[in-house]
Amino acid sequence: MKIISTPAEIASWSVEHHAAGETISLVPTMGFFHEGHLQLMRQARALADLSVVSLFVNPIQFGPGEDLDRYPRDFPRDASLAEQEGVEVLFAPEAGTMYPAPALTRIQVSQLTEYLCGADRPGHFDGVCTVVAKLFNLIKPEYAVFGRKDYQQLAVIRRMVSDLNWDVLVVDHPIVRETDGLAMSSRNKYLSISERQTALCLSRAIRLARRMVREGLRDCAEMLSGLKKMIATDDSARIEYLMVVDKGSLIPQSIITPDSLLALAVRVGSTRLIDNTVLFDDEE
Repeated sequence: MKIISTPAEIASWSVEHHAAGETISLVPTMGFFHEGHLQLMRQARALADLSVVSLFVNPIQFGPGEDLDRYPRDFPRDASLAEQEGVEVLFAPEAGTMYPAPALTRIQVSQLTEYLCGADRPGHFDGVCTVVAKLFNLIKPEYAVFGRKDYQQLAVIRRMVSDLNWDVLVVDHPIVRETDGLAMSSRNKYLSISERQTALCLSRAIRLARRMVREGLRDCAEMLSGLKKMIATDDSARIEYLMVVDKGSLIPQSIITPDSLLALAVRVGSTRLIDNTVLFDDEE
């Protein structure tokens, strides 16, 4: 596996291999890999001749008071895991090489960012879109693989790709969960033993919501009321948002339909966790 740390070198590598007729897949990450990341890498390797994993804790997607400085990092471990998965290139730039001067340009996707994490974290998706745009411009992948746990991010990036006519196919991968249902996340490392148990309220809420739908419930307000009561039984869990939205527009719904997405963010102690499910999706 080749480790590349500068934008100029990754761009040159991409030009060389595209000239040889090879296709490239990209998995953008912030590192501290878990099984969810590894499954994205496997999917990326199956899609193209060559796979690139980017490892970059992107400072411009973090807001004031968020966890940029304490976001978990372990580069030697991450590099070893990526190599074991057969990844051809690990692109791991420093912030100073990705943003050598104050960034005066931001890419903003409107409407899709009005609710959910977009409302709770102003400017977050501007930072995400900007760094992903830079990665697409440098690497020019034919495929880019993202996990469904960050569903809003996936929707926003797909819209950006469509609006800006990028020739890249955005491929999604199902949420990867621990055996007890907790969605895998690098931020799970922050949780204490007791907080780890509290965090199961997210996946329990999803299972309860899906059961409600199977039993015929279609009123969103009634569903959300029941879920809030269930989560509120633990004082250490604080709901940041809990919404049923259309999975395409991400606009809140009042009636549950086959296009309904349940999305929630819950703060457990100081750790913010997210999860989601398409309520009529048979995969989950």
